Amino acid sequence: MVPLFVFDLKKLHLLRFDMSSLSLIRSQRKTLRAIFEFIPPFLRFVALILLVVAVARPQWGNKYTEINSEGIDIILTLDTSESMIALDLNLNGKEATRMDVIKSVVGEFIDGRAYDRMGMVVFGTNAYTQCPLTLDYDILKGYLGLIEIGIAGPATAVGDALLTSVKRLETSQTKSRIVILLTDGTSNAGKISPLRASEMAAEQGIKVYTIAVGRKGRVPFPQKSMFGGWQKAYAVFDVDEDSLRDIAQKTGGQFFKASDTEALKEVYRTIDQLEKTKVDVKEFSDFEEMYLSFLIPAILLLLGAWVLQRTVFLRIP
Repeated sequence: MVPLFVFDLKKLHLLRFDMSSLSLIRSQRKTLRAIFEFIPPFLRFVALILLVVAVARPQWGNKYTEINSEGIDIILTLDTSESMIALDLNLNGKEATRMDVIKSVVGEFIDGRAYDRMGMVVFGTNAYTQCPLTLDYDILKGYLGLIEIGIAGPATAVGDALLTSVKRLETSQTKSRIVILLTDGTSNAGKISPLRASEMAAEQGIKVYTIAVGRKGRVPFPQKSMFGGWQKAYAVFDVDEDSLRDIAQKTGGQFFKASDTEALKEVYRTIDQLEKTKVDVKEFSDFEEMYLSFLIPAILLLLGAWVLQRTVFLRIP
């Protein structure tokens, strides 16, 4: 069919008459054949477009993806006590409060997970659920953004926080359930001790990863000045690392210490690698070739143009 198309193009030529004046041509009225002589070239042009589409082999159908996953239920347990105002960490090269850095790093951790249900517990003097277990990570990050220093009170109730986290997971049917507990201080409030709460977590088969964030000793923090502005002051902060180690050990988790921002990021990256979700992805395709729907009309148009060129629009030299 392509040789026929090329041959037909070579045969096209215009009639030429020798006349003494163009006025004779202008005075002639166009015939119907002259008016419609564009039809064969137009048919060939449309046929060429259809041939190009046919060569591209268009397909019509659907692709199905079946995902079977063994997700992990994760509770992010975050300390919001007053000590989170300390300025011993950096964010984007600038001095920042512990809370600002934690929210940034935890947000990145959430973005890196898939197919896991995650929830959030915040604690200070009291502990409460900031967000229940969910697969909607946008909602979870929205609640993360609402966290402020001191929203649960100024003190640190590690035991109550862990117990609240365990209760959020105790009805879960997922095989793997974990708590990631982050704090920068020593438990000094609450109704239950961290040790007893960790025993309850172990009884439920819940693994607890504990993170001690921030530097020990004398660290800077913002303080209102007598003139109404802010000034930098210093205070001594301490964290009960031994207690956090015991919690992790009793529950089969791990203890991490993060004294700077990069170390904190590395902690969450490590946990991300330790707790991987098993995902089985199967893809099914059901496609139908559509090239004949373009090739056949193209052939018919070329044949039609060829026939018209040699019958109705035939030019005789």
